[in-house]
Amino acid sequence: MKRRLLGQGLEVSEQGLGCMGMSEFYGERNDEESIATIHEALDSGVNFLDTADMYGPFINEELVGHAIARRRDEVVLATKFGNERTPEGGFVGVNGRPEYVLACCDNSLRRLGVDVIDLYYQHRVDKNVPVEETWGAMKQLVDAGKVRYLGISEASAATLERAHNVHPVAAIQSEYSLWTRDPEDGVLETCRRLDIGFVAYSPLGRGFLSNIDASDITKSENDSRRRWPRFSAENISQNQKLLENVNVIAQEKGVTTAQLALAWVLARGNDIVPIPGTKRRTWLRENIAASDITLTTDEIAALERAVPRDQVSGDRYHSEGMKTINV
Repeated sequence: MKRRLLGQGLEVSEQGLGCMGMSEFYGERNDEESIATIHEALDSGVNFLDTADMYGPFINEELVGHAIARRRDEVVLATKFGNERTPEGGFVGVNGRPEYVLACCDNSLRRLGVDVIDLYYQHRVDKNVPVEETWGAMKQLVDAGKVRYLGISEASAATLERAHNVHPVAAIQSEYSLWTRDPEDGVLETCRRLDIGFVAYSPLGRGFLSNIDASDITKSENDSRRRWPRFSAENISQNQKLLENVNVIAQEKGVTTAQLALAWVLARGNDIVPIPGTKRRTWLRENIAASDITLTTDEIAALERAVPRDQVSGDRYHSEGMKTINV
């Protein structure tokens, strides 16, 4: 697995592993298979693991911590704070208060069973707390040796720059894929001007770009996608037409649709690191193989014509969730 640089010094595998779905949101849990998937990722050179305190809630950090307990030196460990939840799973809201930041970090360190977090993200921007105040507390964590690098998620270009003025931002993590192109509206440009890395979550469109059977989603009460607009019956039908265009290109290339979608993200720049999430070794192997795919300029253009931005149907979150992105 090749390496890429986030910001000014954080070297990671060119693909990471998103661990969220191992504990929540995408159907039933299987901790044994999830841990085996993490171990195989590390064996394959994927050293960049992504979690957050709100996943589970809280139990995903414990799972990741258990999986890496004897392999800490092989891992670049990223976690997040800012989406406040109750122990029962209820959503309280976005919280960027300095005292909350400091408490969250200590709790994450405990759950993960580590002495330092490699990359600590502000998961969502709190509109009621100036980002400078939140980042002042995050800088304290770096100064205290609890965190090595800082990141932010789903921030606008202007907010990204404000955070960077308090302490260098190593990476912004936002959704980016063939069917979510928001970062191209100024964020990527700002990243490159300020030497900030970009971490692409949901590079497979929450599984849609891997030809997932939409009917399987609607059958599971534990799958959050059944409540997200892009996966509604009406929108999925329109989006399926776009996916069929990608399937044709994948067949011509002799790769899977998921691999082609990942290769597109990887081709967008050496400062971009996708973190496809999976809890199964089978899909991990398929994703890793995407790093061996080289796309021509013509193929990249063909993919972008196949999925025009203005033809993707439905918002990527429900109305409340949409209020927390690109802030």
